[in-house]
Amino acid sequence: MARQTQNYLRELFSRKGIAPRHRFGQNFLIDLNLHEVIVKAAEVGPGDVILEVGPGAGALTTLMAERGAAVVAVDIDPMMVQLTTEATLGMPNVRVIHADALESKNRLDPFVLDQIRAGLAVEGEHRFKLTANLPYNVATPIITNLLVHPDPVLRPERLVVTIQLELAERMTAAPQSENYSSLSVLIQALTDVEVVRVLPPSVFWPRPKVDSAVIKITPNAEKKAAIGDLPWFHSVVRRVFLHRRKHLRGVLHTMSEGKLSKVETDALLGDLGLDGSLRAETMNVEEWISLADALRPILDPVADTDGA
Repeated sequence: MARQTQNYLRELFSRKGIAPRHRFGQNFLIDLNLHEVIVKAAEVGPGDVILEVGPGAGALTTLMAERGAAVVAVDIDPMMVQLTTEATLGMPNVRVIHADALESKNRLDPFVLDQIRAGLAVEGEHRFKLTANLPYNVATPIITNLLVHPDPVLRPERLVVTIQLELAERMTAAPQSENYSSLSVLIQALTDVEVVRVLPPSVFWPRPKVDSAVIKITPNAEKKAAIGDLPWFHSVVRRVFLHRRKHLRGVLHTMSEGKLSKVETDALLGDLGLDGSLRAETMNVEEWISLADALRPILDPVADTDGA
């Protein structure tokens, strides 16, 4: 495998008559040591089935395949599919797919999921992981849709990806901080998350305008078990965070559509040890779980059970 430095990629793209496409979020990692950082953090090895979204020219794909993993590499750009296919010639443990990994914002492409299932169905013990230099514009829906997927087989046991630093900060943010959001609650309620490395624009070609990060997300079975109904919990958090700066009492009263009076809302919150004047941005994960559980018998669940 050729070392995919900036000069190598420039010459390759020039020879093919192509250029990076901004609308597909194509920023190629040219610091070769960082490929090793990603693979090490993901603990890639034999027995792994890896979903890689946005393989680019196949540098990370090849490295993971050489470690013995089965890689499902998915790219929306046919030219990147060609480059990855050429880079992984002779590697039977790599499947390169021309597809959009997302069928919609709230659903992963069924064909891509079928390819992962096929890899996991091979005889023997296999572990599903997401390991990728993710295009910025699809990072959040790819990660969240996998974490809340209704089929437990298709929930990765580890996710190690490069994303915008701002997004990494949202995932790890604490209550009452500027970056705390519904995404923070979901990620922290289901997983252990850490920033492995902050990446300056200079390690990519073309250079993005923002800093990036390698982030490691490890689903935590004990945390997930504390959530009674994951789709319902996810829905409640998102709906309340739409009004993050409003008092919780008023938000819940409006959400209930007449099923809870203001007095009943205060009583429910009081039983949970929550003040009605709290705002969504101040509540910790445990408080969110208690609130969702208390609302579940009172309010009808929303129909959106499969999305992020």
